[in-house]
Amino acid sequence: MTAAEIKTIDAYIAAQPEALQGVLQQVRDVIRRAIPNAAEAISYKIPAFRVAGRVAIFFAGWTSHYSVYPVTPRIASQLGDKLAAYPTSKGTVRFPLDQPVPEALITEIAILLSRDAESRAVAAKAKRAARAKA
Repeated sequence: MTAAEIKTIDAYIAAQPEALQGVLQQVRDVIRRAIPNAAEAISYKIPAFRVAGRVAIFFAGWTSHYSVYPVTPRIASQLGDKLAAYPTSKGTVRFPLDQPVPEALITEIAILLSRDAESRAVAAKAKRAARAKA
């Protein structure tokens, strides 16, 4: 299956190497529990969860790790030392495949990103309303 044919998170996970599928399903389940009101999607050819119409969080599998995005500097500062054990760059946190899934940390990241998406949606709505009045 090509990346262009992947339309669901189920299809994305199924297209990954078998050794990666269980980990990705676990990450998906953690995010679902953390933000149960989120809608699943594929965006930029990787799994995403939308909150208030905006993508809140992405995850993806790679050869030796899986990643969660976008952990912005503001979100990273809220997490403090909890990210110290994991490589990060440009909003990406990389989790090694040979370690247990850090469910509590991914839960916290998902919740913070969900709140951020909700705030951005409210701000955008207020901005549109202000422009309409002008």
